[in-house]
Amino acid sequence: MHLPVRTMSSREFNQSTGTAKVAALTGPVFVTDRGRPSHVLLSYDHYRRLTNGTRTLADVMGSTSAASDVELELPVRRSVARPAVLE
Repeated sequence: MHLPVRTMSSREFNQSTGTAKVAALTGPVFVTDRGRPSHVLLSYDHYRRLTNGTRTLADVMGSTSAASDVELELPVRRSVARPAVLE
């Protein structure tokens, strides 16, 4: 599958964010800084396809509804760290 690619300078991106968002619906938008690629804008659907729909820890933590479903019990540490002995 070959997606159309659009390239925008960071200045053009800053002035035409809406244009970049529309272009990202059909393919990646490369944003350049001083002529060198620095960022890529993708639609959420394209991003999910690239990641095969897998959820990362950042995805879970970024979603307040999903984060409330996660149970995490951390053990209580009562011991105090001891200095390392270097010989």
